[in-house]
Amino acid sequence: MEDKAILREWFERVDSEKTGSITATQLKSAFAIGNLEFPISVVQQMIRMYDFDRNGSMSFDEFLALNKFLIKVSALLSTLINEFKPALNKIGFSLDSPAFYTACESFDKKKNGRFQLDDFISLCIFLQSARNLFNAFDTAKQGRVTLDLNQFIYCTSSCRI
Repeated sequence: MEDKAILREWFERVDSEKTGSITATQLKSAFAIGNLEFPISVVQQMIRMYDFDRNGSMSFDEFLALNKFLIKVSALLSTLINEFKPALNKIGFSLDSPAFYTACESFDKKKNGRFQLDDFISLCIFLQSARNLFNAFDTAKQGRVTLDLNQFIYCTSSCRI
């Protein structure tokens, strides 16, 4: 959905308390209406990724940013079915083979080598979150970081889905 008026109407319908923001539970329910079933942990990760003001919920502008990402991922998936590595490369995730296959295995719910849209979106949400965290530690922008155990635990805990 790209029409801002339609998205505003949909957002306000989901914002049952009329607070101007939605929670992870409300966002999960909204996805379910559209036949997308995400675990609550993935929806919470989506909110963390796009919660620019860090208040724990999603405003309409943050919702628009998430929607833009989901449209991009959905369009990519529909054009590149079963070609996930090139698809991920196309949206900026250049992974080596071990990282690529490990990530894909983790998000293939049915373990059949085929992704549904929600599986692929969950994978992309994880990768974007991991990249954001990596970039926060890669202050010299060299593509490498050194982490102590505390930092590593922080990173893995922040990216868990």
